[in-house]
Amino acid sequence: MSPVPPDWQFGPVCLWLLPHRPGTRGEPQSREVLGAHFSMPPHDVPMTRDVRGRPWLLPPLADFGTGWSHSGEHLLLGLGQDMQLGVDLERLRPRPRMREVVERYFHPEEVRWLASLSDADCMDRFFRLWCAKEALLKAHGHGISFGLHRLRFAEDAGGALHLAWCDAALGEATRWTLHEWLAAPGYRAALAWYPAEDALPAIMPA
Repeated sequence: MSPVPPDWQFGPVCLWLLPHRPGTRGEPQSREVLGAHFSMPPHDVPMTRDVRGRPWLLPPLADFGTGWSHSGEHLLLGLGQDMQLGVDLERLRPRPRMREVVERYFHPEEVRWLASLSDADCMDRFFRLWCAKEALLKAHGHGISFGLHRLRFAEDAGGALHLAWCDAALGEATRWTLHEWLAAPGYRAALAWYPAEDALPAIMPA
């Protein structure tokens, strides 16, 4: 398989958006792209999983962080050097219980913010916040079981999300980098990463 050019590059991170068959695993497809990128057979990509299922690359690729997310008919794969990263992809769709989910699981400041918005604006912010939280918590290594209320995002003057506060277990909020975008029509995506030199005990491989 020839190397596949990334669809995006945000700073040191390459990202690929791939067609994906719903209901299938993302690892085989991710191995194919990573194998082509590093000029090795997919089964030779030195990848393992920790106790929570988070993928880790082993030597000689241990300096790289990777992760993927699939939703609907797409898979999003990220790869970056000297960092822990997480990605999330969500197909935009009606969420009848959206406000109930927000009130039950989000940070109180986010709950107040979204409560002030119209249904359409709330839906837009809901998916943006969900993707951002999932991406960051995947990078951390625990996923959403860590608690969506233990980190708070806010919009800056230009309308972009930034991490305004987080639980101490997630490190310093200012050390996290977030990118969010529409990966395809009807698909919201987010990428979050934390520098490897600041790696937290909670996100080291088991």
